[in-house]
Amino acid sequence: MAEATVTGTTTAREGATGTTTATRRRYGGHSMSAPLRSVLVRRPASPAGGEDWRAFGYLHEVDEEKSAAEHDAFRAILAGEGAEVVEAGGDPPGMLDAVFAYDPAIVTDRGVVLGRMGKDLRLDEVILAERTFTELGIPVLGRIGEPGTVEGGDTLWLDESTLAVGRGYRTNAAGIAQLTEILGGIGVEVIPVGLPHWHGAAECLHLMSLISPVAADLAVVYLPLLEVAFVELLHDRGWRFVEVPDDEFASMACNVLALAPGRCLMLDGNPTTTARLEAAGCTVLTYRGDEISRNREGGPTCLTRPLLRANG
Repeated sequence: MAEATVTGTTTAREGATGTTTATRRRYGGHSMSAPLRSVLVRRPASPAGGEDWRAFGYLHEVDEEKSAAEHDAFRAILAGEGAEVVEAGGDPPGMLDAVFAYDPAIVTDRGVVLGRMGKDLRLDEVILAERTFTELGIPVLGRIGEPGTVEGGDTLWLDESTLAVGRGYRTNAAGIAQLTEILGGIGVEVIPVGLPHWHGAAECLHLMSLISPVAADLAVVYLPLLEVAFVELLHDRGWRFVEVPDDEFASMACNVLALAPGRCLMLDGNPTTTARLEAAGCTVLTYRGDEISRNREGGPTCLTRPLLRANG
């Protein structure tokens, strides 16, 4: 069984029994930008074979040493910002996308909803996630079953009682229907959002590829690919936008992790979006992610699963 380590405000290790000495058991926070108190990350897994990266659609062969070093530095930033970092793994060889901890589940105030991955190579990641949540004492509120699919990257909180869910190649209508029923039981409304075909099912285009809330009413967005009805809904709710330029969309400028309202972490190399965030009153931190982000095409929101967001 993989071990987990908690760093930041407390430290604990979990052994083969699945027990832990961590004293904090808090979880929840229906927000994308409230202060990040506790966050789950998964250490990069080793390839199972030399050509694994091709099946996952990466840009080039995985550099394990560089992956580990970048992930170490990424975790250090999170801990330096005062978050409790729950570090899971190492995961079995070949589970390369498991580093994207955001996708297998959705954390609510009542426990986690376990998703079902729309990418076959990632189906077993839900098993790993459930094991970690069990070790941490976080209950399972519900789970998505076949034929439904829901990936966390297609979900984001608009407010404490509203979850937007992208309908695309990774999250299907059956999965959204199941999620609607599960969350309806705790008073949360699910709003489906249509996603574009873009480059097809082979490339991952999550809802959070197109929008990242960084405050209660402020989001980084790539408007050309957002559904008109969703843009109108956000405008009606009083949201403001920081727009990503065309030449920074591919470098994941739209994938921004809020550490607190107006305090952001993003991949380096996106100067225009950084300047626009700062002009909107935000503080921007950056990290180097040539291997863990650019090669795998997943930014800081993908690499993290917030367990607790809370004020005070």
